[in-house]
Amino acid sequence: MNVFERKVYRIISGPVYDDEKENWRILTNKEIYASVKKPIIIKTIRLNRLCWFGHVQRREENIIPKRVLYINLGTTSRPRNRWQDEVREGGRIVGGDGWHEKVHYGEEWKKLLRAVRNHRIQHTPME
Repeated sequence: MNVFERKVYRIISGPVYDDEKENWRILTNKEIYASVKKPIIIKTIRLNRLCWFGHVQRREENIIPKRVLYINLGTTSRPRNRWQDEVREGGRIVGGDGWHEKVHYGEEWKKLLRAVRNHRIQHTPME
C-alpha cells in the first residue's frame, strides 16, 4: 500500500530537474516524505478501522455488523491476517495493553484515537 502511495505522489509531482547532473529524475522516497504533509495511508486506514470497531463494540449484541465481526469462516488455504487480527494489532499500537477495555467507553476511545491521529500520523522518512 505504501508503494502505491509513493507511486501516486511521484506521478503527481512529476520529474524534477537535477542541476548537478543536468538531467531529469524522479523524486526519492525521502524527498517525497519531506514534501508531503498528508498522513500515511496505512495509519489512516488503521485509525478508521479502529474507529469503526469501537462503534460496533458499543452497539447492542444482536445487530448484523457485530455478528459478522465475530463470524468464523473456515478456510482450506493458509490463513491470512483476518480483520480481527489487524484490529488487535492496531489497538495494541494505539492503546497499549488495556486498549480493549477503553473501546467500551466511547468518549475515552474517541479521545485516544484523536490524540493518535494528531500526533503519530505524519510521514516519517524511511531508514
